[in-house]
Amino acid sequence: MQAKIALRRGLVNFNTIGMATFEYRARTPEGEIRTGLIEASSEDAALDLLQQNNLTVVSMRSTGGPSLFERGFILGSGVKQKDIVIFSRQIATLFEARIPVAVALKTLVSEAQKPVFKAIIAGILDDIAGGMALSQSMAKHPRVFSSFYVSLVRSGEESGKLQEIFTYLADYLERSYYLTSKARNSMVYPAFVLFAFVGVMVVMLVVVFPRLVSIFEETGQAVPWYTQGIIYLSLSLRRWGVLILIVLAGGGVVAWRWAHTKNGRFFFHRLQITAPILGGLYRKLFMARLTDNLQTLIVGGIPIVRALSITGDVVGNAVYQQGIDRAIESVKGGGTISSAFEQTPEIPSLVTQMIRIGETSGRLDSILGNISKFYQRDVDSALENIVALIEPALIIFLGIGVGALVAAVLVPLYNLVGAI
Repeated sequence: MQAKIALRRGLVNFNTIGMATFEYRARTPEGEIRTGLIEASSEDAALDLLQQNNLTVVSMRSTGGPSLFERGFILGSGVKQKDIVIFSRQIATLFEARIPVAVALKTLVSEAQKPVFKAIIAGILDDIAGGMALSQSMAKHPRVFSSFYVSLVRSGEESGKLQEIFTYLADYLERSYYLTSKARNSMVYPAFVLFAFVGVMVVMLVVVFPRLVSIFEETGQAVPWYTQGIIYLSLSLRRWGVLILIVLAGGGVVAWRWAHTKNGRFFFHRLQITAPILGGLYRKLFMARLTDNLQTLIVGGIPIVRALSITGDVVGNAVYQQGIDRAIESVKGGGTISSAFEQTPEIPSLVTQMIRIGETSGRLDSILGNISKFYQRDVDSALENIVALIEPALIIFLGIGVGALVAAVLVPLYNLVGAI
């Protein structure tokens, strides 16, 4: 069987890292009952694998997911978006040179740097050698190849345009990686500076300032009101610091758990796109992602309902996903995408009008491409403006914080020296 059917022996099998184990009972075409263990990414994937081997599943239950060691292995050396971008560009280039799939994958196995990714590609190569389709093998690794990716590859296989599809994927992933990494990198420096500032202030208040307070108390020196405020803050941190950390940690855990519920996820995603300053950036980023995803899928030959469904899964925001769900229902009922998007206020009316023009003229893919390019440029511009504003704002904030602390210390010391 092509499915990995084996008992765990305490060793890490790179081809099955991150997969769950299912115990099955199935019937062969001859009526024989067969039982065993199968490793797959999900129960549906396990069912597909068994059905491909002409087995009719009678019952199936999960015996557990990856071990703690395997989970740590995945987190420690998991496949990143950049790895998928490079893989897609390389395989598109090899297909363009008319190199067969098996030979192309064998080449990429030797080129892969990360052991986990190398093993995954090697597993795909084995599956193809056993007669499995490329998209089917990739679907066994949902942590690496998303439904968006697999659907496009399947479309390329069915249309005979696999090389063009991988070119589309490489272009799309490069655009997505560029926008995501630029947004993330723009926030790294301000976050580091702010974190360092808070750390230094806490050390000053908890360790340094109490020693100065003892000097003021011994001399009976009167201190200004702002110094009294700093003293009160210092004493509170020393007395209640551990409790404050426990409360903050507990609140963070509760918020994190609630954020993974349907209502919590929707609340935080709406907050994400309505927050001051960054909310506008996120709205533009999600519109660029939505239109780029949808355009790439349509160009790749994916049916419109399926393309909308995949886009909803990968857009990354529940508010926009809700709008896409409305569009799916509208299209299924004979309506249009634009009429459904009109009911989602987060989607600008200009976008809705352009999509309506694309639907009317039969040039929806081209219109979506133009919208995506517009928002990608808009995101670039917004990021540059935010970075330009954050740096002086940080300097002012840090200056006020440091100035207040220095004044709270030096003014009483100056008065003390003057009194002597």
